[in-house]
Amino acid sequence: MARSIKKGPFIDSKLEKKILAIAGSGKKSTLKTWARRSTISPDFVGVTIAVHNGNKFIPVYITENMVGHKLGEFAPTRTFRGHSGNNKIDKTAGPGPSAPAGEKK
Repeated sequence: MARSIKKGPFIDSKLEKKILAIAGSGKKSTLKTWARRSTISPDFVGVTIAVHNGNKFIPVYITENMVGHKLGEFAPTRTFRGHSGNNKIDKTAGPGPSAPAGEKK
């Protein structure tokens, strides 16, 4: 469910203060945050934020295309290791291509 337009986007107040402090100082440093639900605002562009995914911090460099999305969208919490059904062998096919019957190898 989307947030009400009347309320505006949610941005964690502590995170916003840290971002504004970094933007004012001009330093390039990484911020660690657990605020995955915070919406990315235009003030965040050009800053690297390490977003916690439940296990470790994933560094996310904020670009203009990310404005309006949530921080948690760019730090996946689950690791996809593939489907287990890929090692089936087609038993209807023969042992492979072979030479015609009359030729020697």
